Amino acid sequence: MDLVVQAPVIGAEELAQIAALCGSQSVRAIDSAGPRAYRLARIESRAGVADYCSAARIDCAFVAPDMVRDRVGLVAMDMDSTLIAIECVDEIADLAGIKPEVAAITASAMRGEIDFRESLERRVALLSDLPEESLLRVYDERLKLSPGAERMIAGFKAVGAKILLVSGGFTFFTERLRTRLALDETIANTLDVADGKLTGRITGPIVDAQAKARRFAALRAQCIANGRIAVAIGDGANDLPMLRAADISIAYRAKPLVRAQAMYAIDYCGLDAVLNLFA
Repeated sequence: MDLVVQAPVIGAEELAQIAALCGSQSVRAIDSAGPRAYRLARIESRAGVADYCSAARIDCAFVAPDMVRDRVGLVAMDMDSTLIAIECVDEIADLAGIKPEVAAITASAMRGEIDFRESLERRVALLSDLPEESLLRVYDERLKLSPGAERMIAGFKAVGAKILLVSGGFTFFTERLRTRLALDETIANTLDVADGKLTGRITGPIVDAQAKARRFAALRAQCIANGRIAVAIGDGANDLPMLRAADISIAYRAKPLVRAQAMYAIDYCGLDAVLNLFA
């Protein structure tokens, strides 16, 4: 196995200590416009590496030598708190003056404490009678891409990978992001609107964890052949079925439940750190 380590800053002493722990004699700097990243080849031991890196706030990943970027044929990611740095439903609720109540339900669902479908219906019901124009205000004034998002997407598209955005959030945002980032496909929930106001209901089938995983699996079947692989990135319990269906699963600044089950975790770097796992 090889070891990839990356962080906004990695000092020479830290790198030397990691090399000593894993027994690697080959340290290669990854040419990256994002975080400082290094690949240590032919490691002899994993003992103590993860604990040291965690204490130093360094992301680390043990990867196979043949885990290279041009093998990636599909990248699927969650939207809220993954592709973007906000939870859209919480920010919509903030405009209605009920953010704490809605955010508490969101957090509980992402930790896996309550069913996502139930949590979504409860949160959307609280938004009843809010003007539809509030959605545009959130998009224009509050929605920010996660650090490194555009660079990550461009890097995978450069090797021919398809990009799928799968969200338990809302099509109002996913469709705008699809156009903005030239994504190949999106799936999300549609908020019901009547007379210019939210009704507090969802139109059509609810996109929950199972729906996300099914769409990922279907696109994987279409896109993946000849030794290519499918990557999934998420942060909450609602992403777990999709992550389990992936060849490579990545927890991005994720809840502990998700971090524990994903193959890799990015805790300290931006989304472009995902590219370095395949360098």
